[in-house]
Amino acid sequence: MNLIIPMAGRGSRLRPHTLTVPKPLVSVAGKPIVQRLVEDLASMSPRPFDNIAFVIGEFGPAVEKDLLSLAESLGAKGHIRHQEQPLGTAHAVWCAQEFLDGEAVVAFADTLFRADFNLDDGADGHLFVKRIEDPRQFGVVVLDDAGVIQAYAEKPEEPVSNLAMIGIYHFRNAAGLKREIGKLIDGGVQKGGEYQLPDALRELTEQGVRFMPGEVNAWMDCGNRKVTVETNGRVLDFMGADAKVHDGATVENCQILPPCEVLPGAVLKDSIIGPRVTVGAGTVIERSTIQDSLIGEHTQIHGAYLSGSMIGSHAKVIQKASDLSLGDFCEMQ
Repeated sequence: MNLIIPMAGRGSRLRPHTLTVPKPLVSVAGKPIVQRLVEDLASMSPRPFDNIAFVIGEFGPAVEKDLLSLAESLGAKGHIRHQEQPLGTAHAVWCAQEFLDGEAVVAFADTLFRADFNLDDGADGHLFVKRIEDPRQFGVVVLDDAGVIQAYAEKPEEPVSNLAMIGIYHFRNAAGLKREIGKLIDGGVQKGGEYQLPDALRELTEQGVRFMPGEVNAWMDCGNRKVTVETNGRVLDFMGADAKVHDGATVENCQILPPCEVLPGAVLKDSIIGPRVTVGAGTVIERSTIQDSLIGEHTQIHGAYLSGSMIGSHAKVIQKASDLSLGDFCEMQ
């Protein structure tokens, strides 16, 4: 089985944190988003992945090396493909078209999830969805009486369905998807200047391809600072006792309210940390109270009260009380 991870997006809604780090490499609960996604998919999949293709922008050779190592750690062969222009979701998948052969999973690297990956053997594929209260900002699927996907609606004003697509797709034979995306690109069929994956899925459905919904238990977005901080907290809640102060961290006269993930090299003194706080490696926190926050690596925080904050790496926060969004190498005092 092949896995394709489109991750070339610029992450503009998560700025300033994506000005120096691509969004899929932003850390949540101590690991980059893409690493958590791929590890979760590998652990939940009923079959191992033979190939993992990462579709990226110009992230640099060090990032490419790390991604290939991630695939290798899961027993798969890693591949790097580049999307040089932001031409949409279908185009991103097309950049790894040679892996649209046989059984395949496509998962966009801007979301985390919890799901039961029991796949219906009678289905041609699965589109993973989450029931939400207000579907107007999402693409949704509409089911027939047998529970098979029969139609798609993009950001419907009328409530035709509450099953939002979360960006994870399974195909028994991905050759059909390759064919339909190729038709979109050859025909220049775009919406808003982009080639859209739901257009290819719609064509397959109309041809009789039987897609079933795969419903996830939890869907955690990383689209902007607020939801990324919330996702960090939810992942820590899921980790439970596995979220911890790691060996190599220094804690002096502190109260740690779990769940917290404190990475090696961090130094915590005279502070209250938690609940739902991640502290990056090498970060120093003194005389501060921090809760529901995501703190990067090698950052200094002194005399601060932070809640709902996202602080980048190599940053400095002195004598502040607020919810902050502070990028890498920035100071606030």
